[in-house]
Amino acid sequence: MQNLSIITKQVRQAGQELLQTARLKKEQILVVGCSTSEIQGQKIGTHSNLAVAHAVLDGLVPLLADHHLYLAIQSCEHLNRALVIEAACGEKYHWEEVAVIPHEQAGGALAAAAMQRFNVPMVVESLQAHAGMDIGDTFIGMHLKRVVVPVRSSLPSIGQAHLTMARTRPMYIGGERARYQ
Repeated sequence: MQNLSIITKQVRQAGQELLQTARLKKEQILVVGCSTSEIQGQKIGTHSNLAVAHAVLDGLVPLLADHHLYLAIQSCEHLNRALVIEAACGEKYHWEEVAVIPHEQAGGALAAAAMQRFNVPMVVESLQAHAGMDIGDTFIGMHLKRVVVPVRSSLPSIGQAHLTMARTRPMYIGGERARYQ
């Protein structure tokens, strides 16, 4: 397994690059899907690791707090990719809480770590985030607003897990005379 401080540094760097490109506004949402197994070079869902999950959160939580953004952590398919968020986020966006407690073997290590680390965690079935980070091909697209725009990172991976990132933008409507910002 890689040094945990390297994972934290990589996640922070990727997060900074995403925030620079996405230009999120205060209290918007970044969704993160993550396979701690893939970070370690293992098959997704086979080697969940809370220490790796906490290293990922160490890179994200302070960064997003500095920008006054909400973090949503996608759980695995065993919980239908439900999300762990701060209760304040759920209240702001009027999302309904579901009754489940993610753990390493059902929800994944990152969701379990978020339940431990968030101030007042709650789990919701779905949401529409303004940007996203997918570490290990966990497929976060169902939790992003329309229209999704890829964001390229200088890092192709976190640990050994493939990294993809995205931002969203309003849909362009109208015809040839329409103007856009």
